[in-house]
Amino acid sequence: MTVLVVAAHPDDETLGAGGSIARFTAAGRPVSWLVLGEGTTSRSSAGVADHLEAQAAECRTAAAILGVQDVQQDAFPDNRFDAVDLLDVVKVVEAAIDRVRPTLVLTHHGHDLNVDHRRTHDAVVTATRPLPGSPVATVLAFEVVSSTEWAFGRAPFTPNVFIDISATLDAKLRAVRAYRSE
Repeated sequence: MTVLVVAAHPDDETLGAGGSIARFTAAGRPVSWLVLGEGTTSRSSAGVADHLEAQAAECRTAAAILGVQDVQQDAFPDNRFDAVDLLDVVKVVEAAIDRVRPTLVLTHHGHDLNVDHRRTHDAVVTATRPLPGSPVATVLAFEVVSSTEWAFGRAPFTPNVFIDISATLDAKLRAVRAYRSE
């Protein structure tokens, strides 16, 4: 099994699936990350370049803690994925799928409060539709606490797949702490 994790912002992949990622890599399964957004510019315009550089380094550190060697970061605008044509996001996801050839894709819940999380989900669902030659057999959604559960009036996150991360929880927590700027 090869795994691709598609997240909207740096740290979403760790918050949402960090324990599972560590479990997969510990079992020798290759895991790749695709982080679609830059994750900063909606907060402040001051010191953006420095924050983006620090955040990219933190993302690489978190990946290393979890055993991930393949990290791709794009730069879609923070909290403005809805201003980008969905097709443009889909093409980035499709390119990652073509490169990684995953059998399992993990991404955001489709009814998350954060618009970038929803657009990421939509792009992943579109890119993983069943087409001839597609390697993807399974797509699973993860929850990002403080974003997913605040989506009042939307379909709640009701998981039906659970992965025991008791042996990898410590790695997840260390990876979360790697995101000091967050």
